Amino acid sequence: MLAVRRCLRHWSQTSVSRFSLFSPERTPPKLIAGLRESNVRFAVLSAAPCRLTPGPSIRFLSLSASLRADAGPSPDPETFGSLSEDMSSRRSFRKSSPDLRDLRHRDDSVEEVEELRKPPRRPAGRRNTPYWYFLQCKKLIKENKLQEALDVFSRNMLQEERLQPEEFNYSVLIGGCGRAGQLKKAFKLYNDMKKRGLAATDATYTALFNACAESPSREAGLQHALKLEQELRRKNYPLSTITYHALLKAHAFTNHLQACIHTLREMLQNGHAVTQETFHYLLMGSLKDKETGFRLALQVWRQMLRSGILPDSKNYNLLLRTARDCGIGDPALASSVLLQPDCRNWKETEDAAEARCKGGIDVDLLERQLFLPQDVHSSSQTDGKHNEEEESSHVVPVRRTENISLPSDVAAASTAPNLLDLFEGKGGGVLALSAVDTASDRVALIGGARGFLEKMEANGLSPDLKTLTLLADTMEPGQQALQALLKAAKRHQVKLDVAFFNSAIRRTVRAGALEDAKGVLRMMRQRNVSLNLQTYGCLALGCDRQEEGLQLLRDIQDAGLRPNVHVFSALIGRAARRLDYIYLKALLKSMRNLSVWPNEVIIRQLEFAAQYPPNYNQYKSRNNYLVQIDGFRGYYQEWLRDLPAQSAEEEQSALQSATDVAVQEKEAADGLTEAQRNQRAAVRRYSRHRDKASHIGSTQEPL
Repeated sequence: MLAVRRCLRHWSQTSVSRFSLFSPERTPPKLIAGLRESNVRFAVLSAAPCRLTPGPSIRFLSLSASLRADAGPSPDPETFGSLSEDMSSRRSFRKSSPDLRDLRHRDDSVEEVEELRKPPRRPAGRRNTPYWYFLQCKKLIKENKLQEALDVFSRNMLQEERLQPEEFNYSVLIGGCGRAGQLKKAFKLYNDMKKRGLAATDATYTALFNACAESPSREAGLQHALKLEQELRRKNYPLSTITYHALLKAHAFTNHLQACIHTLREMLQNGHAVTQETFHYLLMGSLKDKETGFRLALQVWRQMLRSGILPDSKNYNLLLRTARDCGIGDPALASSVLLQPDCRNWKETEDAAEARCKGGIDVDLLERQLFLPQDVHSSSQTDGKHNEEEESSHVVPVRRTENISLPSDVAAASTAPNLLDLFEGKGGGVLALSAVDTASDRVALIGGARGFLEKMEANGLSPDLKTLTLLADTMEPGQQALQALLKAAKRHQVKLDVAFFNSAIRRTVRAGALEDAKGVLRMMRQRNVSLNLQTYGCLALGCDRQEEGLQLLRDIQDAGLRPNVHVFSALIGRAARRLDYIYLKALLKSMRNLSVWPNEVIIRQLEFAAQYPPNYNQYKSRNNYLVQIDGFRGYYQEWLRDLPAQSAEEEQSALQSATDVAVQEKEAADGLTEAQRNQRAAVRRYSRHRDKASHIGSTQEPL
């Protein structure tokens, strides 16, 4: 211990040594990390060899000396800094400060945030299954993120994890592409599915037919639908009821009603039941014929009632659409087909009678009724004339006036004619049909707005917003009809929106009642319904005078809106119809001040107004309407030079650019990086360019 104390006094000239007290005969202690372990250990700092008192055997070991022997000659103790290698075991030093430590912790936090932003991954060794990717794609499609679903399928599933896709992976993506109208992408996925040897199911074919129906190009949709239908017939693949309905939808949207009837025949031959949805697509097919579509829809409606199927709200809305958009054709032919029993025109077979008793459909009879041959058409016209001569006292037009009075029995049976009651076996109050030219006349055939709503209530149905909007678009002009619709909306608790009131304003303005249309505006303000540009565009259809048109433009600006090209097109159309050149000149000045570029429709209207009449000679006769034409023609040419016209492509590109800006803002809100947004924008531009090139190629005539 004295030696230890002595060495501690000379600390600066010591080296680390170790000694142990053991006899020579004992087992040497273990060496751990270069140090000997024993029961008694001492760390001795010695400057010179220390002599301990004799007694038990003492062994002294100097590690520093051995290290110096291995390293080479010992440094000179007189030289400054020569003992640094002896004294220190660290060869390098790192500077540290609070700032450096904070920076290191900040980098760690940034890495943690980046890890949190990354999509969650499963633990190593566990791979995602195809069904997991199916659920992810389905979720993205429901959120209207079709492109992200396609990226997850192609990049994550196929490229990164190299999984073998299943049929349901393709079916859900084909369905999403179909609802988005991407026909080519849907069939590209279908072809890829066949190359991988996967068998398509009913869900796949249903999604493909739906893509054909929702395609923007009707010709392309029809071609793909016919090719797919032929492929299924070659395979003898049995279709389900849902797939047949999708095929009916494709033919109703892209083809015609006769193709729907052929599909219906095949559907019945395969033993499928006919439902309300089946007749829903047949009524859609009737909309394709603008001349006789209303008559076809009434015949389909009568067949639906004879089959024992009650119509639903969608069927009632489609019947109103055909009444608004389609005509009834020849009144004599319509009378012979709709008002007389079928046995007077065609001799029914026993099978047809049995099918009617069983509640089925005789497709052959329905097809003969819908698509009449030319000889039957001419014979029906002659029969109609003959019946008119014989029963002239019982023929009344549908649209009654004050000078026409119904017979007493007919007036007692019904207050208004209704073909729907006649189809149900009741007295409809209609003996014959006269010329039905307007939509209100065609709606009067099915009971008018009041009778139509009563018929829906009798079947246990309530009108929705779409039903009331269609009735407002086809109602008789006047406050009485509008008040009836408002009462019906209140009774059925339907909240009316701006589209309903826009339809009412448009219908009222076309009847020439601008003051009544302004009364509808007061109703909108009372109900706290906000006005939009479509509302003012409907009002512009009735502004025949300059004061009314300019006041409308001021009202639009006071409402915080900017008049667009459609509002000016409506105003210019009214001014050009009356050849009011002062009014036209004022409108052109307003367009220049508001920087509204004219489109092709406005240019055609102005070119028509700037032309002289064919046989007009200003030196022989004087026309008060054409006094100001020369001044307008000069101003019009100057106006064209200052304000160039906007083509349809430029208008579409401007609209598309606004849409792209909205899409980019949505993608930025979703957390996508700038590189990902640019990549998706490039894909959208390429898709539009490819679709445009394909459309131009399809419209070009062959040489």
